Amino acid sequence: MSHIYIAFVDTPGIFASIIRNVLKQRYIHVAIGMDERMEEAYSIGRRNPAIPFFAGFVKEDKRKILKKYPYAGYMVCRISCSIEQKEYIKEILHRDFQNRYQYHYTIVGLPLILFQLPFKQKYYHTCSSYLAKLLEDAGICKWKKHTSIVTPKDFYKDLEKEVIFEGPLYYLVNQKEKIHRTEYSPLW
Repeated sequence: MSHIYIAFVDTPGIFASIIRNVLKQRYIHVAIGMDERMEEAYSIGRRNPAIPFFAGFVKEDKRKILKKYPYAGYMVCRISCSIEQKEYIKEILHRDFQNRYQYHYTIVGLPLILFQLPFKQKYYHTCSSYLAKLLEDAGICKWKKHTSIVTPKDFYKDLEKEVIFEGPLYYLVNQKEKIHRTEYSPLW
């Protein structure tokens, strides 16, 4: 038995605020990590936390996120998987990171997600659609809808997981000992 980790992120900003209000959910970004502290974590996200227009496949750097958004909300969840599933995910993440400039954030897909219309754009994903497909391909879950229209809220509601941390990102970054859950109520 092994584990992977999903981080849910709530960052401030105009673009984030629009997505948050349209989807009516607090956490609008998800990332996948290989460890509970999210030291090795990946997502389809901003290449630079300060610039929302350039997004693609990235290795997450929570310290850079913290520097730009010191009050960002963060939740880390543990998901059980087999050692083989974790190795498969790690292999795909490393491969995609090597080809990271082929991957982009889909702007065109956002209205389709709103209307729950499945779509396919090669190399264009949202953070949640990329992770949904990865987890489904690894055999960790089977979504109730097409992976292209999965949102962070679906990860929160439909994925079997254990919350191991929830609180301001600066707590996670500055904790020296094993992480623990901090109370921080989501706006679901």
